[in-house]
Amino acid sequence: MSETRDSNPWFGVSMALVGIIVGYGLAIGANGLSGGDPSATARIAAPAAAPVPSPDAPPEPPPPPTYDKIVAVDPSEDHIQGKENAVISIIEYTDFQCPFCQRHHPTMQQIVADYDGKVNWVFRHFPLAFHGNAQKAAEASECAAAQGGNDAFWSFADGIFEKGTDPPILKQIAADLSLDTSAFDGCLEDGTFADEIQKEMQGGSTAGVNGTPGNLIVNHKTKEVRVVSGAQPLQNFKDAIDELLEG
Repeated sequence: MSETRDSNPWFGVSMALVGIIVGYGLAIGANGLSGGDPSATARIAAPAAAPVPSPDAPPEPPPPPTYDKIVAVDPSEDHIQGKENAVISIIEYTDFQCPFCQRHHPTMQQIVADYDGKVNWVFRHFPLAFHGNAQKAAEASECAAAQGGNDAFWSFADGIFEKGTDPPILKQIAADLSLDTSAFDGCLEDGTFADEIQKEMQGGSTAGVNGTPGNLIVNHKTKEVRVVSGAQPLQNFKDAIDELLEG
């Protein structure tokens, strides 16, 4: 006796399984694996994009030094241009061989003239090691000051920025200022002011100066300090000065 579809109970089950398998295959084709929408598959298979890291924020500038970190202005020790007891001092740490200091020199002269007694200019040495003539040029300016005082110092400084720092030029500037050239030469050769120059440089480093021209603008009444680094435009200095004067 043969078994028929109607009489065999497993026949219906088998046909149902076949239908499921065929339906699954048709569904795959419809989804793009057999000519369907390929973008659907790409969207499913593509890994999630990695997040793009945000750029680091620029570092905050260091805060200005506190007033007590700056070597106090002393007319008996410092070279000051302008009124000695002015409420504002611009303490410039400078290097005679620095081209930016040379460019900055007229700006400082203009500030002293424009503020007429409210602002003075304090000149301090900061000879950088990679400027081979800077240390001796600084010493030479002090040798000039030892003979002719503050006026001789400023005239000598003007001469250096105008003519250069080569040793023969330094001696010529001394002669042009009618200094005793023998005493000047001896002072320079003996390194009479070498330690003093390094002491000033250390004072600048303690106050946070690390390049030239390093300008510390201080209000002696309020003890507020502003830093204007480098040979910046005149207006940048005036903005800082005016802010301190208002305080």
